Amino acid sequence: MTIMLIGACGVNNEANTGTGNGNHGGKDGAGLTTLERAVQNGYITVGFAGENPYAYKNEKGELTGEAVEIARVILERLDIGEMRGELTEFSALVAGLHAKRFDMITAGMFINPDRCAAVLFADPEYSIGEGLAVKSGNPLGLNSYAAIAENKNAKVAVMAGAVEIGYLTASGVSEKQMVIVPDQDAAISALQSGRADAMTMTGPALHSRLTAANDPGIERVMDFEQPLVDGNSVTGYGATAFRMDDTSFRDAFNAELAKMKENGELLDILTAFGFTEHELPGDATAEQLCEQ
Repeated sequence: MTIMLIGACGVNNEANTGTGNGNHGGKDGAGLTTLERAVQNGYITVGFAGENPYAYKNEKGELTGEAVEIARVILERLDIGEMRGELTEFSALVAGLHAKRFDMITAGMFINPDRCAAVLFADPEYSIGEGLAVKSGNPLGLNSYAAIAENKNAKVAVMAGAVEIGYLTASGVSEKQMVIVPDQDAAISALQSGRADAMTMTGPALHSRLTAANDPGIERVMDFEQPLVDGNSVTGYGATAFRMDDTSFRDAFNAELAKMKENGELLDILTAFGFTEHELPGDATAEQLCEQ
């Protein structure tokens, strides 16, 4: 599959941010569904947020990541030969999908009820917990979100629009303690510069970024306690997202994803990006997760 990158400077038509026209075929003016149009054109455009290991540009400028590579295999099997990527801030991905700047979100986006009201999720590709990084030696003794909440002077860097903001809030971390940043690189910079005392993102993403940074001045909190929401430990499930009226596309995607889970291809792709068999999604479905 050919992968082409498109800049993120396109106009975002804010007036076109609805979740579809109610036609569950998702047909365009020519009477084609999104899937049919992509097959006919030979390409599809996907939205991504530059978040390693989910979807990002490698050192050669090529679009890759677990979400991208999973979608790449499936799209080829659906007779779509080219993937074009549009880099977008994570918090603007849903709006970009609605505005039809792209036709899928391949960003490892967590499934949650709020997002389920705005997009149509495929079944999950992975399940993971959160991670926390601090200055070497962990001078403030931060090993949980609750510990950050207890230290009113502590600040934590977190990406705009990320699910971690809700987890931090549920753990008692105040808005004043959160340093909201646009991307992973900005989170690391905030920690390195001292603007933040910690940074948080999913475990695999944190591992990947710390490895790339190779900075002895910062470290992962290895005894990090997963946050509790309503008394339950948080586990996130990531998936590809579609517009609400693209049910036929989502269903075709799910059918191929199920085959990849069964034959081991899914695990092969995940392990290439730092995941393990412990991060497989099991039998969880988007429908179940949207109802939680």
